Amino acid sequence: MILFGLVYLVVGVAFPNPSAANRMQFIWRLAAWLICAVAFAIHIGLEHFRFRNAPRSTALHAAVSVALAAFGLAAAANIHAVTTGSGNQRLLALALLIWPIMTGVPAFVIAWLASAGLALARPND
Repeated sequence: MILFGLVYLVVGVAFPNPSAANRMQFIWRLAAWLICAVAFAIHIGLEHFRFRNAPRSTALHAAVSVALAAFGLAAAANIHAVTTGSGNQRLLALALLIWPIMTGVPAFVIAWLASAGLALARPND
């Protein structure tokens, strides 16, 4: 879980974020989304095929990875705001709670559906 959470966090922090007027912004964001989507799919695949976890367990592990990364991004945003003297500190403090929930819940649902679909497709052993 932690490894995939770190992948999401590194992509979120390390990828450049050009200004909105910059055409490259779309390409960088698309690349970040694609990398994270592939990591998410690999995580579900590992949990399902290698560790043979149940759909609920697979979904929980994938969602916790996503939520940990979201918490890390919120923490990075808080640190950036403090060091630059910008941003709304109350809202950024709330982000430490809201971002993990806002990303973890949909990640759980998607991972559960994907894993349940894989479980239905897998022949009984």
